[in-house]
Amino acid sequence: MSIFLNKDSKVIVQGITGGEGTKHTARMLAAGTNVVGGVNARKAGTTVSHKDVAGNDVELPVFASVGEAMEATGADVSVAFVPPAFSKAAAFEAVDAGIGLLVIITEGIPVQDSAAVWAHASELGNKTRIIGPNCPGIITPGESLAGIIPATITESGPIGLVSKSGTLTYQMMYELRDLGFSTAIGIGGDPVIGTTHIDALEAFEADPDTEAIVMIGEIGGDAEERAAEFIKHNVSKPVVGYVAGFTAPEGKTMGHAGAIVSGSSGTAAAKKEALEAAGVKVGKTPTETAELLRTLLGR
Repeated sequence: MSIFLNKDSKVIVQGITGGEGTKHTARMLAAGTNVVGGVNARKAGTTVSHKDVAGNDVELPVFASVGEAMEATGADVSVAFVPPAFSKAAAFEAVDAGIGLLVIITEGIPVQDSAAVWAHASELGNKTRIIGPNCPGIITPGESLAGIIPATITESGPIGLVSKSGTLTYQMMYELRDLGFSTAIGIGGDPVIGTTHIDALEAFEADPDTEAIVMIGEIGGDAEERAAEFIKHNVSKPVVGYVAGFTAPEGKTMGHAGAIVSGSSGTAAAKKEALEAAGVKVGKTPTETAELLRTLLGR
């Protein structure tokens, strides 16, 4: 089992002919992802050459729009590798087409653009789940990858992972590689994102094959505090946490755009306190966090 993405997901790539789109389409295919095509209005009607997970040559069709790609291929997931200036339009296109899952990898999208996309998706009934922006995407190991997460770190297993940080997503996957993951999601560190810690926690709680959850946060905002409150009332599975930023100098903006601390609100210490009050064991390092999970699972 998994959440949001599995072996049956049919993936298209917005920006499939660009440098990043080309590189990561190849990596997604190598991870076993069922990539069925891409979108670039200027190159519609052409194909791009890649190799599938078995090393066989494949020609992926390029379409003029997400809607056209969905109609022709049955795609239900889009991964957007589109420059910041054009990301809002690309996201609107995917949402208007009714794609089930949209993963926006791009960093540097203006906050007002992200807010407009989120509001537009809400107006249409939230038929499209958005992950990102400024995120590494989502992976269900051994089945499918939608994004840029390295697929060779770990195998399938009983742990669910949700993280604000891309690199800490990878590190935690490595720390617990022997246990494996049901799904790992990098939700992004921008102030406005589509899928939150709470969304992932709720889905992992409902997934019968996820036995325990790792939640990685960082300084700034109150997402972790809100997640702690949700865990307290709605999550029965073991949860361990890590909050990046304990060593951040006071008053200095660090890391992601969302890592803005106001007074005592948003500090690593405040987040750790809120999570521990909800019964979440919080490690001081990623390695310690992984060991806390092993202890909880008796492994």
